[in-house]
Amino acid sequence: MAELDIGKHCEIKSCKQKDFLPFVCSSCSGVFCVEHRSRDSHSCPEVPVKRDVSVSGASTLYPCSFEDCKGKGLLPVICPHCEKHFCLTHRHQDDHKCEKLEQPKARMAATQELVQKIVESKKNAPPSKGRKGAKNAATAAKVALMKLKMHASGDKGLPQAERTYFQVFLPKDAKDSSLPMFFCSKWSVGKIVDFAASQASLKNNNNVLAAKKLRLCHPETGEAFRMDASLQSLLSHTECPLHNGGNVILEYLDNDSSGLDDVTTYIPLN
Repeated sequence: MAELDIGKHCEIKSCKQKDFLPFVCSSCSGVFCVEHRSRDSHSCPEVPVKRDVSVSGASTLYPCSFEDCKGKGLLPVICPHCEKHFCLTHRHQDDHKCEKLEQPKARMAATQELVQKIVESKKNAPPSKGRKGAKNAATAAKVALMKLKMHASGDKGLPQAERTYFQVFLPKDAKDSSLPMFFCSKWSVGKIVDFAASQASLKNNNNVLAAKKLRLCHPETGEAFRMDASLQSLLSHTECPLHNGGNVILEYLDNDSSGLDDVTTYIPLN
């Protein structure tokens, strides 16, 4: 799946921290992290100072309106939001507890809300079909392949070029729900089933006529693959191919069964 590009980097060169919900300075329009959001912390070049050009004489002093502050200034510094005068120390909204200052949400809560909205939008999106669905599965497989290569079990003697990796979802009553494994791309489905059963310590009665058979199934359609089909042919299939780094399902099926009834029993669909 494609990576989501959320948030922006702080414009302070020595910081460059990426924030999911960055602050935008109302004076210089710069983008900053929580630590550099105030004008003083990022040395804002634009100070919202309203100068009364009608005042004549340098002896006039303007008292600060903030609580018990006794500071005075030679020039009026007026907050553009509450329109009250303040000294240079209390000129910013957060410094004089401006009555018009919007209280930001808690950073973690706001980030969680943003992520939740993205997750919900993905859940409500209609399921992809056809070639678009195949592209999405291929993209997801590429992302998973790196992780599978670190943990997958298999025949260590296989050349790297012939290895194909899968997250193998095991039968419902197995000890583990799934295991990462790799197989030779030249193997048949029958050999893959036998090898996977050995790796997962599964009972394999495929040579017993009346017993249920271990079958390898498609992770999206639930179709059981023919035992004599080659893995290479399944990887190059034009309609619903398997993907190196993707999923496969291993399950016990009746002799007359052509596949699984519900793949979400093994791989929940988001």
